Amino acid sequence: MTPLSGGIEPAPAKINLALHVRARRTDGYHELETLFAFTRFGDRLEAAEADDWSLSLTGPTAGHAGPLADNLVLRAAHAFQAEAGGGRYALTLDKRIPVAAGLGGGSADAGAALRLLNRLAGEPLGEADLERIGARLGADVPACVRSRAAIGTGVGEALTDAGPLTGMGVLLVNPGVAVPTGPVFKGWDGEDRGALGADWRAARNDLEAPAIRLQPVIADVLDWLHGLPGASLARMSGSGATCFALFDGPVPEVVAPQGWWAVGTELL
Repeated sequence: MTPLSGGIEPAPAKINLALHVRARRTDGYHELETLFAFTRFGDRLEAAEADDWSLSLTGPTAGHAGPLADNLVLRAAHAFQAEAGGGRYALTLDKRIPVAAGLGGGSADAGAALRLLNRLAGEPLGEADLERIGARLGADVPACVRSRAAIGTGVGEALTDAGPLTGMGVLLVNPGVAVPTGPVFKGWDGEDRGALGADWRAARNDLEAPAIRLQPVIADVLDWLHGLPGASLARMSGSGATCFALFDGPVPEVVAPQGWWAVGTELL
């Protein structure tokens, strides 16, 4: 099949509605149980047929995305082409997800790249194949390929679809600090506090405590979110520093404290 000349794919931001750390592994990773969810807010990837691969970044967080050569979008593109062929494209990534924020920005972009390139190539690969390629790029990439609610185990790459959470309002708030993933996991105290059960609202994020030790302002964000009228849950996402509040309906109009980034959206 002749590859399509171009297309657009959303890259929904990822949040961890719950994240239980169960054990340290000998390979340096951790055994996790997490509930992934995705929001209508996110980045956007556009592809236009070209003689060779290229990547351009636009958008409010493009300046924090790091060197282009290391970008997961290009790595995903090369990994896809090595396995499935297809055309080459000039890629434009509109970056809106904050970097190093617990929202899976790079992983979301890689997932969008794999979905988009697969579609442009006539869908030679199934979702499981794309997730397998994604797992070589990062632990969260398989979930971001799927971009729907799922339970993740292992390092987060073993996925089982969860029930739909569509339409719940979610307010994302970041206090303007970056929290590198490695030091947060290193700060986990090693205590297994139990499995992630069916009631994810009664669950937790085991990385909140070590993240707060590194950036105490995260506790201020959580306190502020807990105090919002109508908020049914407030929790940190991933390894931080972004936190979220859930609402049964649309997110109310609020003004976050000065210097904090905030976006109201909904779950997909």
